[in-house]
Amino acid sequence: MIPPDYASRTDGGPDPHELLEFLLYLGSGLTAAGEAVNRIEDRLRRVAAAYGATRLRVSVLPTYLVIALEPGQPAALEPTPQLRGTLRLNQTAALYDVLKAAERAEVVPAEGARRVWEILAMAPRFNRTVIIFGHLTLTAGICMLLRPTLSDLLLAAAFGALVGALKVFGGRWTSAQILMPVVASFGVAALTLVLASAGWVDVEARAMIAPLVTFLPGAVLTMGVVEMSAAQLVTGASRLVAGSLQLVLLAFGLLAAVQLVGLPRPDAVAAASEYRLGAWAPWAGVFLVGVGNYLYRSAPPRSFGWLCLVLYSAWVGRHLGEQVSPGYLGSFTGALLMTMVAYLVERRPSGPPALVSFLPAFWLLVPGGVSLIGVTEYMTRGADAATPDLIGATGTIMAIALGVLCGYPMYRRLGAG
Repeated sequence: MIPPDYASRTDGGPDPHELLEFLLYLGSGLTAAGEAVNRIEDRLRRVAAAYGATRLRVSVLPTYLVIALEPGQPAALEPTPQLRGTLRLNQTAALYDVLKAAERAEVVPAEGARRVWEILAMAPRFNRTVIIFGHLTLTAGICMLLRPTLSDLLLAAAFGALVGALKVFGGRWTSAQILMPVVASFGVAALTLVLASAGWVDVEARAMIAPLVTFLPGAVLTMGVVEMSAAQLVTGASRLVAGSLQLVLLAFGLLAAVQLVGLPRPDAVAAASEYRLGAWAPWAGVFLVGVGNYLYRSAPPRSFGWLCLVLYSAWVGRHLGEQVSPGYLGSFTGALLMTMVAYLVERRPSGPPALVSFLPAFWLLVPGGVSLIGVTEYMTRGADAATPDLIGATGTIMAIALGVLCGYPMYRRLGAG
């Protein structure tokens, strides 16, 4: 049934069925990009209003979204990709270009739907060798943030290349994607422990986690908390469950490696090393994280400088917060500053969408790494040993989520000014 406001139109407005299809595909793409569902619903209502459908009804759920152009009219349903996000940064940027044009009614709905499908089928900007090198660089950058030894850094970079190759060549099969976290964590941990038992390298859990950085669900867990606070209970809870399951799978691989190899002892794996690269290492690591994200996740052209700006804003915010009060304040201030800067960058003519620079910055705040250590300790040493890490990880995630929640309204005030 055609909605009444369209049935009487004679101004050459869009076909309601084409508009509905466009909104469904656009919402599905935004879900795949990892956008919060409350933001997706707001943007879709804005698009519909631009085309004259001012009474849109939309609901975004974990595996599908439902849209009706008018209250009481038949609703259409569209399955959505998995919640953890599947789009590369160049796809996300292209999708937001279509979204912005749609909010101004500058694209015909049928053409917009076709462009969304083309974006979902876009190839990476770089070839496989460059992508694997990007994963290596990203891993090295994250490892430098964790203050490792030199041997840890070199080993993490080597494993970063291996895990990058696994993701590039194994990511084409759905069954392989499901098993990949366990396989990668088991392989990295087992090889590291074998080398350590032979006396070739020092072992530290934080450095061993670095090659697994692209599996860590820090952004998923944080966005889940954000959505829960926005009363999106179903999707928020689903993100939290999905992120927690990802951590358990990664921890299971580490635990299996510890039980198989046996040496060094599990408590030695989690011990901190006395030898560090220096105070300069984290600041250089932020730059390497920017390079790695740009190559591995196929960031759009001319976005590297903006990406580094948001990354450094997150790191500076965290550093300043920790100087005032060690603990959760650093995570809060880092998330607050990176959110404001990401959305301010989006306003610039050459700036990428906030989501392009926003999601990579979550890794700098490392909620996933700390959580993984806590889960692993729980499985190897019991609840008493793991409780401090698990509580710390939960507090960190809550602090980041609160920073994001406060950062967006503050950006709006700055933008209005």
